[in-house]
Amino acid sequence: MQGVQVSASRRSGTTGELGPEEPGRESSDGADLLAALLDGMDAALCALDADAVVTHWNREAERVLGWTAAEAVGRRGFDGWAVRGADAAEVEARLMSAMDAPGRQVHEFALLTKDGRRVLVRIQSAAVRGPDGRPAGVYCAFSEVHAQIDLERSIALSEALLEDASWGVVLVDADLRPAVVNAHAAKALGTGRTSVLGRPLGDLLSQGVEELESALTHVLAQGAPPAPAEIWVSVREPEGERRRCWRCGFVRLASPLAEEPVPLGVGWLFQDVTEARQGEQEASLARFRAQQLHRAARAAAECEDPAEAVTVHLDFALAGFADHALIDRVADRTAGGGAGDGEDAGRVRLVRIAATPSGAPGPSRLAGQAGLPVRYAEGHPALRCVERAGSVRADAGAVPAREARAWAVSRQWPEDTAHALCTVLRSRGRTLGAVTFLRGPGRHAFERPDAMYAEEVAHRIAAALDLREAAGRRE
Repeated sequence: MQGVQVSASRRSGTTGELGPEEPGRESSDGADLLAALLDGMDAALCALDADAVVTHWNREAERVLGWTAAEAVGRRGFDGWAVRGADAAEVEARLMSAMDAPGRQVHEFALLTKDGRRVLVRIQSAAVRGPDGRPAGVYCAFSEVHAQIDLERSIALSEALLEDASWGVVLVDADLRPAVVNAHAAKALGTGRTSVLGRPLGDLLSQGVEELESALTHVLAQGAPPAPAEIWVSVREPEGERRRCWRCGFVRLASPLAEEPVPLGVGWLFQDVTEARQGEQEASLARFRAQQLHRAARAAAECEDPAEAVTVHLDFALAGFADHALIDRVADRTAGGGAGDGEDAGRVRLVRIAATPSGAPGPSRLAGQAGLPVRYAEGHPALRCVERAGSVRADAGAVPAREARAWAVSRQWPEDTAHALCTVLRSRGRTLGAVTFLRGPGRHAFERPDAMYAEEVAHRIAAALDLREAAGRRE
């Protein structure tokens, strides 16, 4: 301890015992450095020699307790000024016991400020060894307990978020690359906690990355948004892409050590709400389709001509469901040895009776007055639909646009078709034909819920078509 008691007290007030009046240049520089280090510390620090005399007292200790270095250095113990007399012996004994104990000791004491207030502090004390290796005193670093608890809470919160949180936590640096990722976020991103670090977000997400990076850039520049945002993304995985909806919150991170706020990055917290959003979308879609079926039934009931009712059901079904639709009725079914002997014997023949315009949008139009069959090739989805008395789906697949157009034209569909759904028309135990719904390349392929809706529409169209044929036979 005596080795650091130099003339720095003249400059900084951190030392009470003076050394030689004219120390060497190297010793003076070392004392200046030590004084600067002690006064620049964020923690309050004091030191006591083997006789419990205060030898060091830095600026943070002065801020916490109000006693200046000139008033503290040179006092023996804390009795009568920094500690109540009744507690002084116990405090001194516990602090000085660090001289004979290995490592550091932690205590909590109530100290007195210069104006007489009591402050609960947490003190870490450890022995200071002299040149001979023997204990020469102790040093004590202390801070107010509430400040220490706040720090510990912040650290505990950070560790809990990055380890045990049930939502994703990602710390993104200023270059928009993940710097820290918790286990939940790594699982959501389909990768490990370390393999994701430093990689561009575009390597992890195939869709939604532009929206996410835009949000991160906005937070770096403007700060946290007032409310969470929901972002749809597609996560790259070895088995393919996975579509997810994440509810995201953002906070800007700034260094607490800089004089001016310096952005360190963005804290990105997210939770997977895909199932909830998909459930809401499915419920909304089901309500809309039920309303369309109800409106179509009411409008068809006002039609005098059953053929008009057929097109009414078709037009109401198209809204939000498909781009085009076709209705083909069964012309006849030839058998071997009959009028249809030849390569067409035994095949179903379909006649086009209604279709939506393939160009500008508009109501469906009746067709097929000539009764000529549509030249569907063998294996056409509409023919398979009639033969199986069920629904058949068809897709162009991931092919170039020219091949997709050729695929559609070869099936007698508009050239902008990429997805098709054919549903059988049946009424009173008879197969009357098929209705075909078509979607362009900018829409999703038909799925099972779509087929169920198409079958419901087909039941209503088949009933109107059956009524039309029955009326024609009566006439």
